[in-house]
Amino acid sequence: MITAETVMRPDVECISVRDTMDFAAQRMRQLDIGALPVCDGEGHPVGIVTDRDIVVKVIGVGLNPRTTTAGELAQGQDELHTVDVGVDIGDVLARMTEFRIRRIPVTAHGRLAGIITEADLARQLPEEQVGEFVEAICAAHLPTPDQTAS
Repeated sequence: MITAETVMRPDVECISVRDTMDFAAQRMRQLDIGALPVCDGEGHPVGIVTDRDIVVKVIGVGLNPRTTTAGELAQGQDELHTVDVGVDIGDVLARMTEFRIRRIPVTAHGRLAGIITEADLARQLPEEQVGEFVEAICAAHLPTPDQTAS
């Protein structure tokens, strides 16, 4: 059985709920990544911040990235979806597909242990399985034939 632990990237970094969006953007640039999990003081993931979140939900609405914290942004998000290290990868894919998410934190005993992203799936799973996943995730964002005919 392929588990979340088999596929996850264990070297994931997280930011604190007290860290600012400016700090998050700097860390993303330094690490060359597009998302950072947000963890409480005990290492429990409580949210995830993406580079798009910083642009759309902070700068785009006139908030100051130097004073807006990850905790503030995480509180405004829907429920954070996570999976345990022992979960079968088929169940991970089903959850990611159901909620149309491109990355999911992996936990061990409730604490952040890793993250699974589309790139991790592409490296670890058969091409057909990855293709079906990407198609399902992207389907909600593609224009319908009626929208493209305008």
